[in-house]
Amino acid sequence: MTNTIIQTSNAPAAIGPYSQAVQAGSTVYVSGQIALDPQSGQIIGEGDVSAQTHQVMRNLQTVLTAAGYGLQDVVKCSIFVKDLGHFGTINELYGSYFGAGPYPARETVEVSRLPKDVLVEISCIAVK
Repeated sequence: MTNTIIQTSNAPAAIGPYSQAVQAGSTVYVSGQIALDPQSGQIIGEGDVSAQTHQVMRNLQTVLTAAGYGLQDVVKCSIFVKDLGHFGTINELYGSYFGAGPYPARETVEVSRLPKDVLVEISCIAVK
């Protein structure tokens, strides 16, 4: 099986040795997205978990779209948060992007630090 690298200038460029996403067969693995503005490369919503969560979800959608997928194709998400006290806000906003469901499988993990000191990072796996 040949892997296809997914790359779009409409989402933040990778800030390390990884791809925005990789398609293997009918599955797309989207790397963790943080609240970076794709054009400026600057953090959106410094210290504002709501603004950061929205930007993260927009970045995920953009990478999925570049691969020909959408949120309806997502089967698994991993959410990493700096402070689990923000879980309620992140959960509500995250859920709003999936509408009435069905919702993907997911875990949410508190971590001590995230890239560029953001408050939230989300990765996903999508299948058609």
